[in-house]
Amino acid sequence: MLNHEPLDENTLKEYSAVVLAYIGDAVFELLVRTPLVAAGNRRVKDIHHDTVELVRAQSQARAMRLLYDQLSEQERDIVRRGRNAKSIAPRHADPADYQMSTGFEALLGYLYLKGDDQRLLELVNQSLGLNDNTDSSPINQ
Repeated sequence: MLNHEPLDENTLKEYSAVVLAYIGDAVFELLVRTPLVAAGNRRVKDIHHDTVELVRAQSQARAMRLLYDQLSEQERDIVRRGRNAKSIAPRHADPADYQMSTGFEALLGYLYLKGDDQRLLELVNQSLGLNDNTDSSPINQ
């Protein structure tokens, strides 16, 4: 993962869920794109299509619903904060899925900023396995 100074719990509590989701979205996108690109040289259009299938709100929401019982209480709190954050779903996304995917992205952003790469990769790998309708392989830990 990219190197940065991990943030402590008190600092992370001050971050809005939308900010956590903002960085979580970027981290998830990178973690999804990396194995798709590393699998071999292909047209960008094809890589983009496979990426969109995995990072769209519906896929993220499905993964979050299936992973939710495996989360710690602290992680569930981050998901709740993200899910309840004020945001407007795009026209093409179901509002409930969009809210749940914002919770998922907030959790990924939280884990990334906290420096908990092991847990971040564990959840991302599980989410990609749950949404495994492409031939991409999970991310190496």
